[in-house]
Amino acid sequence: MQLLKRDFTLQEIADIAEEIIRLIPSSAVICFEGELGAGKTTLISSICKRMGVIDNVSSPTFSLMNLYKTSPGAQYQDIVHIDFYRISDEQEAIRAGIEEYLYSGACCLIEWPQKARGILPDHYLLVKLSFKSADKRHIEVIST
Repeated sequence: MQLLKRDFTLQEIADIAEEIIRLIPSSAVICFEGELGAGKTTLISSICKRMGVIDNVSSPTFSLMNLYKTSPGAQYQDIVHIDFYRISDEQEAIRAGIEEYLYSGACCLIEWPQKARGILPDHYLLVKLSFKSADKRHIEVIST
């Protein structure tokens, strides 16, 4: 089911983050797809900031996963940022212990989910980002 579809400028990224946060279910896995440079990490950073993350948010491309703590009273105590860009297959994600986080009830934000789709839960939000121009993007948010 499509929940959101629109174009936006990079200056509107905070507004997009707020819209996505309102769509996040209680047990949250949110997957982000898009070309390199489409804004996945930038959007995730904005979402994390608005969800009360007190840690520095950075791309986990080389570490595979970053665990962020949130401020007291935040909806989620832990937010897991996962990046499958460098994994070769689902087995590598399983060996890294990613499944434990996906089914823990923590909020999981996943870049490049298509590389390990078989380990994802049945239901998640899918955020698709694409280029419209140098400063404009298109977003679709789908509930699976």
